[in-house]
Amino acid sequence: MAAALTACGGGGETSAEPKAAASKEVGEPKVDCAAEDVSQAEWMEYCSEEDAGAVGDEVGQSTGLKFGESYTWPDGLKVTVVEAKVFTDYDGELLESAEPGMTDFRLSLKLENTGKVSADLGDLSTIVEGATNGGQAAFTQFENGARPLEGRLASGVSATKTDDNVLESKYGKKVVVTVQRSSEDFDLEFPEFEGEIIG
Repeated sequence: MAAALTACGGGGETSAEPKAAASKEVGEPKVDCAAEDVSQAEWMEYCSEEDAGAVGDEVGQSTGLKFGESYTWPDGLKVTVVEAKVFTDYDGELLESAEPGMTDFRLSLKLENTGKVSADLGDLSTIVEGATNGGQAAFTQFENGARPLEGRLASGVSATKTDDNVLESKYGKKVVVTVQRSSEDFDLEFPEFEGEIIG
């Protein structure tokens, strides 16, 4: 941070991070971090968390998010964990039912593609952990009302998808939901949302 402040002040004496300092001394960043067509590689080089204060933190934080808040990946795919709700609408013909000592619940996720190319929702998955005293939910899928994370989402389109889970009741109803996204970019953030299973 000190090196960035020195560079902005025009001192030019620091040798730390010469590439970042040089790009800032020109007066304009080499890429527009808010542009929808910025590549992940460019974003990681010029708009990473270290420079978040300088570029306005367009992508936003990825941890400590609450249900209802959003996270946007560099390619423009925005995800919001809307709610987690106890599931009771079992399909009797499929022999779905509640198990004693378990909490069945359904996550609702809103996805919006603000980028310029379609996004593969099959690349998304969740990890749900108890936020009170541990425990990890197991993935399941209930039939009625299911809208699983699959298919593609075109540019400018939004959709609400569901993700079903089962958590031992002893772990309570406060949970942390991590939304993972498979990618060749190993630096891609996996946002974490905190909330409570309602119902």
